[in-house]
Amino acid sequence: MKRPGMQQPDPVAFIKANLPISPVPSIPEIRLHTAGPASGLWRLAGRREADPAPYWAYPWAGGAVLARYLLDRPEIVVGRRVLDLGAGSGLVAIAAAKAGAAAVTAVDIDANAIAAIGLNAAINGVDIVARAADIIEDPPPEIDLLVVGDLFYDPTLALRVMAFLRRCQASGIEVLIGDPERAHLPQGELSRIATHAVADFGGGSSGGAVPAGVFSLFGNS
Repeated sequence: MKRPGMQQPDPVAFIKANLPISPVPSIPEIRLHTAGPASGLWRLAGRREADPAPYWAYPWAGGAVLARYLLDRPEIVVGRRVLDLGAGSGLVAIAAAKAGAAAVTAVDIDANAIAAIGLNAAINGVDIVARAADIIEDPPPEIDLLVVGDLFYDPTLALRVMAFLRRCQASGIEVLIGDPERAHLPQGELSRIATHAVADFGGGSSGGAVPAGVFSLFGNS
């Protein structure tokens, strides 16, 4: 818990000072500010129950597998408008931009993630529009491709996300999901289109490699 009067650090300055830049395991083309044991991340993220967990500070398997998939198959994104939902560090958004997307938007509910995305985009020489927002109750955005990495770790969130993805698909947006088959991934509604072994910092795996999948929704064109 923060002490009374304790000032919140500036996120950009904190990330630059405490989260070193390193290549993403399995994706050496992309470098990110990534937290380590000595980062003191709680000083930025906060310890109150209402503070968002700093998921953005680590590359998770769902984002990593999507990033690898898009970099290996640039024809999926070339010339298209892409939105990365729950973007975290911006890994998937950066991959989409590097692969030739016409425009890339990264959305996350955590303002600290948005600060990290700005820094990470600059490191990788790409332009990304980053927004701090919860858009999953909104109408479908004006995009061509929606990418979703690792948003099925919580049952309530998983239901909300899936409802949004279905609305997007119905409006003509292609949807791709990256996930290492976490507990609340609705596999009965998905079709696996690729598998890669990637490092994972979620699910208590201590960053070891896990097989993660790229999935489309049934009915995707």
